Formats: sequence, C-alpha cells, structure tokens
Amino acid sequence: MRDYLLTLCVTAAVTYLLTGPVRKFAIATGAMPEIRARDVHREPTPRLGGIAMFFGLCAGLLVADHLQNLNSVFELSNEPRALLSGAALIWLIGVLDDKFELDALIKLGAQMISAGVMVIQGLTILWLPIPGVGTVALTRGQGTLLTVALVVLTINAVNFVDGLDGLAAGMVCIAAAAFFLYGYRLWYGYTIEAAAPATLFAAILMGMCLGFLPHNMHPARIFMGDSGSMLIGLILAASAISITGQVDPDALKIFEGSTRQATHAALPVFIPLVLPLTIIAIPMADLILAIVRRTWNGQSPFAADRGHLHHRLLEIGHSHSRAVLIMYFWSALIAFGTLAYSVHSASMWIVLVVVLLSAIGLVLLLLPRFSPRAPRWAESFVPPRYRRRKRAAVEPLAESATPAPASVEALEERIPVPAGVNGATAIGHRSRFTDRRKAGTSS
Repeated sequence: MRDYLLTLCVTAAVTYLLTGPVRKFAIATGAMPEIRARDVHREPTPRLGGIAMFFGLCAGLLVADHLQNLNSVFELSNEPRALLSGAALIWLIGVLDDKFELDALIKLGAQMISAGVMVIQGLTILWLPIPGVGTVALTRGQGTLLTVALVVLTINAVNFVDGLDGLAAGMVCIAAAAFFLYGYRLWYGYTIEAAAPATLFAAILMGMCLGFLPHNMHPARIFMGDSGSMLIGLILAASAISITGQVDPDALKIFEGSTRQATHAALPVFIPLVLPLTIIAIPMADLILAIVRRTWNGQSPFAADRGHLHHRLLEIGHSHSRAVLIMYFWSALIAFGTLAYSVHSASMWIVLVVVLLSAIGLVLLLLPRFSPRAPRWAESFVPPRYRRRKRAAVEPLAESATPAPASVEALEERIPVPAGVNGATAIGHRSRFTDRRKAGTSS
C-alpha cells in the first residue's frame, strides 16, 4: 500500500506542477476556442490540460518501475507498456483536437486504433466468468471486439460528462478510488498477482485527477480538453479490462459445490463485470440518453447540444458548484455501494444505507435553491456563500445610501475592477469580485 500511495503522490505532484506552465503554453499557442452555444463558462479558457495529465501518467509509471514491490508488474506483465502505447496515441489525437477541432469520426477511429494497439500488446479480455458454468474462454476475435467496445464506450462516456468545471476529473477520481480498493483486495486478499497492474493503473489515475482538480475547480483556469478526457477514459477502461479479462476466476478456487453455492461464492469475481459499468453509470446513462435524444430529433449522434444531465441540473436552478457536487454524490454512492456489496453481499445494512443515501440525494436534487448555512463556529472552514451575513457590515451602507462625490471616487479606487464577466480571464489574475452578467450583455 505504501508504494501505491507513493506512486499516487508523485503522479499528483507532477500533474499539479505542470498544469500551470501548460496553461501558459495553451494561451501562447491560441488553444482557447471561442465559447460555443452548449458551453457553460462565460469567457475563453485555455485547454490542453491533458498534457500535464499525460506527463503525470509517465512519471507514475516511471516511479512504480523503480519501486521494489511494484517492479514485478513490469517484469511479469506487458500491460503497463500496452497502456502507455495506447495512452500516447489517444493523447496525441486529443491534443490535435484541442487545437484544430478534429472531426468526430476521426476521433472515433483514433479511439478504436488505440484500443487495438493495447490488444496487440496483450491488454485484452481473454475469458469471462459465468455463474454456474465457470470460465468461458473467448476467441481472439471475440476478445478484441469486446475490448475495443469497452474502451470506446468508456472514453466517450467520460468525454460526454466533461461539461462542468471539475466534473469529469472528480467523477473519474471517485471511480478510480473504488476500483483501486477492489483491485487491491484481489491482489492482497486473494494473493492474485494478475490484479496488480489494474491496481497500479487505478492509483495513477487517481493521482492524475487529484493533481489536476485544483486548477479545474470552478471557476476553472484551464480545461483538460479531449486530450485529458479521452486519456483518463482510456486508463479507466484499461483497468477494468485488466481485472476482468486477465484474472483467472479458477485461481480463487470458488467454483465448488452446487451451482447455487458456486454462484454465490463467485460474486467477487462477477463484480468486475458490473463495477466498470456502475462507476461510470451516470456518464454512460448520459451518453445513451444523448444518442437517443439526438437521433429522435433527426440530428447526428455526434452533434453537440445542451441536453446533458449537468445542463439539466443548471436549468432547474442548481448552481455550478452544487451541480458538480450532486454528480459526485451519485457517482460515489453507486461505485462504493457496489464495492461494499461485493465485500459483504449477505449484509442487509449495506442495502439500507444505500437506500437512505439515495433518498437524501433525491431531496437535495429537488431543492435547487436550498442554501444550507454552517454554524458560527465552523464559518471559518467553509466557503463564504455558506456563512451567515453580518448585519453590522450592511447597516453603514444603508445609512449612507447617497455618498458624497468625493466618497464615490474613493470607493471606486478601493474596489478592484473584475477581470472579466466571470471574474477571471485566461491571461490575467482572478478578481475577488465576480460579475454575474451573461457573456455578451452590457447590463
């Protein structure tokens, strides 16, 4: 565990430290597209955040290769090299798209080629565990098609959910945390060495997201772009493929006794087939709804619109930050609820807790204008919007509603001018004051 944490910290540190220079590079190269109709941000923001995330991936793999307990992953398996090859290809296509806006079909082809590169180097689904039957070996063609399909679906699901500041990075980080715990349990609890690569990939993915989030939280100073969203989607898919298709269920020695007993005992093996879908359940649902919605309206499935789940949260009255937190909540509930059930499937307390938290989430979802206030002793630890207003600061303004001209000039000198309509620009410093006007309006 210590080596995994060290790898995670190094990956996060490299990603965090490189994001600032990458932002300046994106501004210098003009990687700041104009605001589109579906965008939520109000002024051009640089992209190419995936550059810092890719170098964080490289640093994490390099550090893990020199650690004694993780070096065996590189000696006994070719999966880290396969991941790096596919990640480099999809990252390069993403960088070009962030700069030149590539066609959707070109990106789809690149995603399939990246998955094919990983399959050629051995990162593929070899078999599937089926309850009551055992391990079913797949042919090379079947394994390739299933691997490519899972990679493409995961990449596009993550790419679709990347619509609010910090949303994609946070949701993938939650998914990677759940997957790391599951992979570590198989590796350490069942002493299955084949689960070590997937556990390493999940730890590195967490580091990439945690290192990038401070720069990407609302208001974001840089976006990860397709170079980042497609990259983390591919790594998440590679982790699922590594555990699902490489770990031999027979190594657990659980297919014994009656069919019912074997099926119940094999639950920890079958969870990898479900967990990749549950941890991206919300992005996957958004992807499916988007395809159905656009096809129903006579549009291309690749056409952009403002009908995603995060857009709908904003439309019903939730703030930007609250919409992101709601998506975080549901992602964590689904991912960690599934993980807890895989560990203690016979406990009804897990089901009851999940149901209770789901009810709380629905209440918060239906109260978009509810603004909780922190107690006075905790006001110094929460953002200003959750603090109670002080009357002493408001009463002097009411008494001097019409200040003298001299005081007006002095007041204008003290109040800093907002850097832009969103309180920050892509090339300047943030202002402590935000202008709530919509972009393109004068009042």
